[in-house]
Amino acid sequence: MVSYIVMSENIEKLVVYTDGGSRNNPGHAAIGYVIFDKTGTELERYNQYIGIATNNEAEYQALLTAVRDISTKYPHCEEIELNLDSELVVKQLTGVYKIKESRLKTLANSIHQYLSLIPRFSLKHILREKNKIADSLVNQALDERK
Repeated sequence: MVSYIVMSENIEKLVVYTDGGSRNNPGHAAIGYVIFDKTGTELERYNQYIGIATNNEAEYQALLTAVRDISTKYPHCEEIELNLDSELVVKQLTGVYKIKESRLKTLANSIHQYLSLIPRFSLKHILREKNKIADSLVNQALDERK
């Protein structure tokens, strides 16, 4: 697991990239995220093998882990920009699509609870090419599992 943090006082805005993935679906799965401050300085990287899960479960778990960790490590943050390469997860969490799977609903509820603690946040779908660090963290965790 890669994890490090650069502590900084008075963080106004964080820019976060998350990713989750499984090899086979469902299959061995991992999560990753990277956090930057508003100037683009990298503050933290994190990845973890999470066991057997679907791709969607891994995407949700990555986001949940990131917002949970942010609420603990950056409690005074005023704004978070969350970037995911899963259009489905973004549309489900923003209410465009319904969440039918009960396990995903549970993860979504937990994500919303943490997001309610943050004054301003946005969820953005980005292209996979713009999420290379988080994607590489997922693959690293999966490779290290072997």
